[in-house]
Amino acid sequence: MNRRNTFAMLALALACKLAAAQAFPTKPITLIVPFPPGGSSDALARSLTTPLSQALGQPVIVESRPGAGATIGADFVAKSKADGYTLLMGAVHHTIATSVYKKLPYDFEKSFAPITTVALVPNVLVVNAKSAATDVKGLIALAKAAPGKVAYGSNGNGTVQHLIGTQFSGLAGVELVHVPYKGSAPLTTDLLGGQIDLSFDTLTPLVQHIKGGKLRALAVTTAKRSSTLPEVPTLAESGLPGFDQGTWFGILAPAATPRDTVARLNTEMAKIIHSPEFRKRMEEIGAEPVGDTAEQMAARIKDDTAKYARLVKDAKVAIE
Repeated sequence: MNRRNTFAMLALALACKLAAAQAFPTKPITLIVPFPPGGSSDALARSLTTPLSQALGQPVIVESRPGAGATIGADFVAKSKADGYTLLMGAVHHTIATSVYKKLPYDFEKSFAPITTVALVPNVLVVNAKSAATDVKGLIALAKAAPGKVAYGSNGNGTVQHLIGTQFSGLAGVELVHVPYKGSAPLTTDLLGGQIDLSFDTLTPLVQHIKGGKLRALAVTTAKRSSTLPEVPTLAESGLPGFDQGTWFGILAPAATPRDTVARLNTEMAKIIHSPEFRKRMEEIGAEPVGDTAEQMAARIKDDTAKYARLVKDAKVAIE
């Protein structure tokens, strides 16, 4: 009798566990975007959350928590309950922060469970349409003529735009002033207004201004040209060989999130990302959809953490 009771209790516990897993989600999910509205992270998050809400049968709410090069939002998610209801729109910036910040309050590889990479977005070197620089060679000439006076904006200290700026300065032999912002929206506003001279931001928040004639794209920072701006050369083609920097964005959960919850989220997100509707939306904003496995995203994070550790060391970038 005791053995039968034990088996019955174990079976009941297993059934309850399975039922709980199948029930996810039972309440709204919050997706933390660590930048202000108006940038690539926000655009990708909102493109994903509407169909994801329909697939999961629960609202998926986008919440912005910007600041400190995207680390404030990441820290919030790292310390959230690991139940799948608080997620992070992570980015390549977080792999850079691991080396840039001396006292980061979380470990990006250990504190998160990767779910899937949403998209890759090329970065683009842009200047105001009124700038005298019409190509990369002309921009370098202007910077050399006024050392320490030409300013570029980034999404914050330790972001990929910051690192691209330091790499560009080194290869071109120029002295640029770095101006960090909390995100693409305030950065683009100042670029359009002439408060800064250039940026290496992602294509998504810039494409409408480039096509509208308010900004001039001089080069993309990736190894190949963008299909959205096929006429714009790469930095390598413009005389700076070896440049291949872009930005990826992906979804992560706190590290201890149940595997079946991560698997459910990956399955639903991958279906959306691989859909024709999502691909069409990505083409409109200059992004390339990915939708990989959690394991593939984890490998991407590991590789980029090592890659940017070397670049950060070479650039001597450090933040207390």
